[in-house]
Amino acid sequence: MKKKPPRLLFALWLSIAVHLGLILWWATYEGFIFAKPKDVNLNIIEVRLEDPIAKNSNDLNPILGSDKQPASLAAPSAPTSEEWAFASKYTLKNSKGYRHSFGQQVRSMMGAAVEGPDQGQVRFRIEIAPNGTLVKVETLWKTSDKAEQLARRAMKSMPALPPTPTGKSLIFERTISFTPFATDDAPVYRDDCLPDTPAFSNPFAWDGKSSQEIKKNKPAEKLSPEALAECLKQLPQDSIDGITAEAQRQLDIWSSGKLNQRK
Repeated sequence: MKKKPPRLLFALWLSIAVHLGLILWWATYEGFIFAKPKDVNLNIIEVRLEDPIAKNSNDLNPILGSDKQPASLAAPSAPTSEEWAFASKYTLKNSKGYRHSFGQQVRSMMGAAVEGPDQGQVRFRIEIAPNGTLVKVETLWKTSDKAEQLARRAMKSMPALPPTPTGKSLIFERTISFTPFATDDAPVYRDDCLPDTPAFSNPFAWDGKSSQEIKKNKPAEKLSPEALAECLKQLPQDSIDGITAEAQRQLDIWSSGKLNQRK
């Protein structure tokens, strides 16, 4: 076997050394031998305070610290002598005018309503004797203790009331609104001569014992022409405020937020 010349061996070893060097350099660069440090985000965000730091909670929250005053509503004026004179003679719809004037009198003595935890409503069942004396006051429900307190205080200190229109005890329920967003609207009298709609009863109800029969609801009673003419004499001319309030109540009852929505 012939030996390779020294120059050929030198060239061979040199080639091997160069290739090994390149391999080591590539491995080091790619992180196989020495861990390549991860990229570090050296971007620095500089924040400058244009205004001095707030010293109190009001400055930190401009909404809570604003000078906005809570909503308020002054108490309505008490019924006039003319309004009480009308109410004491109006017999239709369970003395409708008398009941309205009573609620207005109570609300006028409760003072201004201010937006906040004391606002709310209270509903009473009230009984007034034929001579106008307040006999009984029962709280049915309430959303404000303050409203109930002020309303009861007003009832105890209210001036003498006129006799009831029918000469009999007047028993009714009344809601007193003590909020800056609700007012005791004037009633509308134009439909008071129309007969009341009979109370609905299920014609198919059966007690399980008596004979089964379909009961027909009673039709509404109609006034004779003479009685209708006499009734119409009591009707006052409705105020613009009362008509507007009635239209708004009907709109609130029958309108729907789902109607006329554009998709």
